[in-house]
Amino acid sequence: MAEADDLKTAYLRALSCDTESAFGGIIAFNQTLDAATATEVAELFAEVIIAPEISAEARDILSAKKNLRVLATGAMPDAGGGGMTLRSLAGGYLLQGRDAALTEGELKVVTKRAPSDAELVDLRFAFTVAKHVKSNAIVYAKAGATIGVGAGQMSRVDSARIAAWKAGEAAEAAGLKESRAVGSVAASDAFFPFADGLMAAINAGATAVIQPGGSMRDDEVIAAADDAGIAMVLTGMRHFRH
Repeated sequence: MAEADDLKTAYLRALSCDTESAFGGIIAFNQTLDAATATEVAELFAEVIIAPEISAEARDILSAKKNLRVLATGAMPDAGGGGMTLRSLAGGYLLQGRDAALTEGELKVVTKRAPSDAELVDLRFAFTVAKHVKSNAIVYAKAGATIGVGAGQMSRVDSARIAAWKAGEAAEAAGLKESRAVGSVAASDAFFPFADGLMAAINAGATAVIQPGGSMRDDEVIAAADDAGIAMVLTGMRHFRH
């Protein structure tokens, strides 16, 4: 996932996070798919492309691809709005409020070093991405783009390690000399039960971390962040998507 001033740049930055897993995947856009972006998309084998609108030029470009499904959604819903979600389970349903977006006042700096303005923007971006990643989720992000994602592990520290490994692979594929996780921020969808998951992110190169907090070992985790000289903010709200 990535955001940028134009759609083509956002797509290429998102793709660079994991070009291997992107093969045969679904590509989603939140703006009108234009010809310049469609030209780049056509270079990749994808199963489905979805966007609010698809320009006539983009349709012509994508129509040349075999076995590709292109969907136009029309107007986009308010992703940060309220409402309820419904999940089925054996014997009934679970009705709960939507996981709404954070507001500026919900972030609490708990370390000696506060995040920079640039880090804060990336922290909010990474935490937004984390709520769409299956738990346990760790997301590394830098300059408005994901650069490593760890998902669906029984151990949070394993998710942190996997995200770092993927960031290293992406850097190697791009011909970079060091992991793209160096200088990134890290988001955790739930609290760190121990400092080991945080240390995995620090060792990967993260300089700031966002997490809900609420562990009985929060003091230990915060102390580890201070010892490493990184910034940490707490949200008071966990995502924990299953």
